[in-house]
Amino acid sequence: MSDKTKTFEIQKRRGLVVWVYSLKQLKNLRRYGFVHYVSPKMKYVVLYVNEEDVQKDIEKLNRLHFVREVDISRRPDIDMNFGDKLGTAAAFQVAENTEEDHNE
Repeated sequence: MSDKTKTFEIQKRRGLVVWVYSLKQLKNLRRYGFVHYVSPKMKYVVLYVNEEDVQKDIEKLNRLHFVREVDISRRPDIDMNFGDKLGTAAAFQVAENTEEDHNE
């Protein structure tokens, strides 16, 4: 029975900012990934694609005639653990002060 059941696996994703000349071809971008946000004023689209397909998708997007430029998100490369940089005492200091204020 375990052979027939599928397990849910989280796909690693990467954000791409696709700068376009016109938003008329927005539906064409949906085949490359998940369209998260569209800015009609600044004419860019935030697109999420699978991590393993990033370089292949960037090359394909750059070949499209309505695409001006493709930028890759660097957020997954940044260490988001700031506890070491602040120190544990500084990180919990705000929480301790709020509890003392409620007790008074």
